[in-house]
This record gives sequence, C-alpha cells and structure tokens, in this order.
Amino acid sequence: MSEELIPETPEQETEENEAAEPIKQRKNGLYPGVSDELAENMKSGWADTELRDLEPIAQAGHTAARRAALSARFPGERLVIPAGNLKTRSNDTEYAFRASTEYAYLTGDQTQDGVLVLEPSGESGHEATIYLLPRSDRENGEFWLDGQGELWVGRRHSLTEAEQLLGIPAKDVRELAAALAEATGPVRAVRGHDASIEAALTDKVTAERDEELRVHLSEARLVKDAFEIAELQKACDATARGFEDVVKSLDKAEATSERFIEGTFFLRARVEGNDIGYGSICAAGPHATTLHWVRNDGAVRAGELLLLDAGVETNELYTADVTRTLPINGTFSPVQRKIYDAVYEAQEAGIAAVKPGAAYRDFHDAAQRVLAEKLVEWGLLGDLSVDKVLELGLQRRWTLHGTGHMLGMDVHDCAVARTETYVDSTLEPGVCLTVEPGLYFQADDLTVPEEYRGIGVRIEDDILVTEDGNRNLSDKLPRQADEVEAWMAQLKG
Repeated sequence: MSEELIPETPEQETEENEAAEPIKQRKNGLYPGVSDELAENMKSGWADTELRDLEPIAQAGHTAARRAALSARFPGERLVIPAGNLKTRSNDTEYAFRASTEYAYLTGDQTQDGVLVLEPSGESGHEATIYLLPRSDRENGEFWLDGQGELWVGRRHSLTEAEQLLGIPAKDVRELAAALAEATGPVRAVRGHDASIEAALTDKVTAERDEELRVHLSEARLVKDAFEIAELQKACDATARGFEDVVKSLDKAEATSERFIEGTFFLRARVEGNDIGYGSICAAGPHATTLHWVRNDGAVRAGELLLLDAGVETNELYTADVTRTLPINGTFSPVQRKIYDAVYEAQEAGIAAVKPGAAYRDFHDAAQRVLAEKLVEWGLLGDLSVDKVLELGLQRRWTLHGTGHMLGMDVHDCAVARTETYVDSTLEPGVCLTVEPGLYFQADDLTVPEEYRGIGVRIEDDILVTEDGNRNLSDKLPRQADEVEAWMAQLKG
C-alpha cells in the first residue's frame, strides 16, 4: 500500500522548530515540500470526464416512493438520515465502507459521508436534498495530495452526476453542519452514524423523537417491494453457487482448515455481489454446536459434519441468509442422518406455517413442536409429554435459538420494529423471513448418548410470503438428506 506524499523537510529546519512546522501546514494552499511549479503543473492538462445524460439507478422510483411514505408519516418536521463515515481499522487504514441501511434504503446511494435531508414543504410534504462530497478539487491539490482524493481512492460522482443517478437534488455535504446548526423548527435524525451531524443538531433533537424515526424506518422494511424481492432472489441464487463452490473444494479444506471454506465462499460473494452479508459460519465437527462460530480456524475432517451458514450481499445491499449441514465425506452416518432428518422435518413444518394471515410466531411454534417430539421419542426428556416439554421450554437445551427472523438489507432486518408489528404481527404478502430450526448436542453434554455429542445440525432457507402461501427463495440448494448426498456426489465428480 502506498503512503501519502510526505513533505520534504528543509535542510535548515532543526528539531526545535519542527514542532512549529506541522506536517499538514499549508504553503500557498498546498502541503510543504510541494513546489509552486509542481502545484501549477498538476492543475492543468486533464480531460473533461464529467458524465452527462445518465440514466437513474434501477431503484430510483422505489426510493422516491419510500421517501414519500416517510414524508407522510412526519409532516412539518425536518428529517436527517446520514450514510455514516469511514471507521478506522488500524492506524491510517479504514474498514471497507458500508452505508447505513436507512440511508441506502431511502436513496440508493452508498457513498461515505452522505446525508439525506427532507425539508418540510407546504402543509404536509417535504423536499428531499442529498448532501454528498463532490469530486475532489483540482485547484487546491486535494485530488492528488489528500488521502481521500481522487488519485488515491478513486473518482467520486460530481453533484450533477449524483442528481441524475439518484433523482434527488444534490449539494455539498461540507456545508450541511453549519446549515443544520442555524436551522429552526422540529428535527428528527437517525443517530449512530455521523457524529458531526449529531453535534450540529445537539440542541434540536431528542432521543425519544429520534428513536421514533428509527423505529418507523425499521418497520417500513417489513413488507418488501418488487425491487427488494428481486434483489433477495439474486442474493439467494448467488449464495447457492457459493455453496456449490465450497462442496467442490472440501478436499482442499480438509488439507487446511475451515478458513479455506470461508475464503471460497467470500470469493463468490465479491465476484457476484458487494460482500458477504454477515460473518460466515464455517463450522466443522463439534464447532457446529456453537451458534455463531466465526473464528473458522478449526480442522475439517471426513466423517464429520460441516454447518455452513453464509449469505451473499448484492451490490444493492440485500443479503441472503442460508444454512446447510453437509457430511464432509459426502455421506451421512446413521446417527447424523437421524438428527438431520429430525431438523428437516421440523423445517418442513415451519415452512408450511408461513402464509398470509398466519401469526408470525406460528412457524417457530410448529418447528419447535416437531423437535420436542423427537427429543421425547429419543428418551432425552424422561416421561414428560411433548406439551409439558414445550410449556417448560425444556427442548431449548438442544434447540437454543428462535426459528427465524426478518431478512432484507440487514441479515436481521427490521430489528428495532415494535413487538406488535413484528413478532406479534400477522404475516402478509411481501414479508421475507428465515426458517432455520436446529439441534445442537454439545461435546460435553452428559445428558445425551455419547454418539450424539459434538453433532450440530441447522437447515435454513429464505421464505417469501406470497398471496397464496410462500416461496422458498433459496430452493436451488437441496435439503432432504438423500438429495444432499446426490448433489454433493455430482459436484465432487
């Protein structure tokens, strides 16, 4: 990685006066060590690269409709939704930027430091303005001297280009903090993404009012529009290809570790999308009993199971969330199949319960009942009835987690929605959720037969509620045990 241009220190400069000459001190608008001749040379000789007559981005109409719905919910109030800023990883390097979900949902933009502002207009409407960093300045040398300049990190869109692409009037974000500090009238802002914007609004906002905005934006995503459904299908299709990649490379993983599986899936995510939607769980053997095993540094052994929980995030930031539990050598042992079939049966019951008009909790209850029945049948809960087991929640020693969650731009989408609009709601067409029951027998659990210990199984699919039932968006991956074995055999050749 290259370093930023470090100014030369004049020979006559001593250690005593170095402190009085900060490295970032400017001379004629430029950094020390840059001659006037070089500065002047860098200002000219560049072609006009402004892009004209751009077509709006694919979801521009959808984002406009989302902003209109937001406007109707908060008439007469200024609404401020930031994208967020770069976050330091180490010293002078940053994590890859990912725009806040609220901002991307309302604009389609993904650039750092952006802010959407909805200004009250008329009796109940708003005028939207997107505040962005314009192209880096060639007159003051920013484009080649600054670490975030064009020649260092790439070209940003001009404000005119951004307006054409997003369908929103654009202004320079560097002017926004001062404007917000002077603004009057009621304001709501999404917090936690941009400290400078929050500082400018300190005496204008309240935590309670801002939380109402955040909750509304979370609930607005509960029912997906056509664009979002298409993106989720794209994410699931790419994820299926990533799982195929992993099966084809299991021999290499056996020779190395779970990290080979992690890297293999990551390659597919970066080739077909923006990134992985969350940290991949590549849990082999007893690691499969740890729900969020993301260290991925363990051995991959023939005869054991691999629990792979991973999802591709599309370029528009919608993620899949899929889990398959696979026999590493391609064939389930009898006890592995017994546990796997129980989870499969539970998932089938859960998926069947996903339909319009059903209570959100129905799919969880259906899957848990099947798992409780199996645990009772296997003699793990004494002579208790299934109903009593469920009443006391005793099955949770081995099922551990809920059976699913909303899915969308966040892997756990709509996370701050109110209970009455989420887990106590009724399903309707356009809702997308995961169905993911599991059984996890810890390696040190003395209450189960020794042959069960260290086995973890989860099967997860992404289910869209339709007008007449549901659609499995991730059905390109087999689930039934015989089909899994045949699929793996075909991929391994």
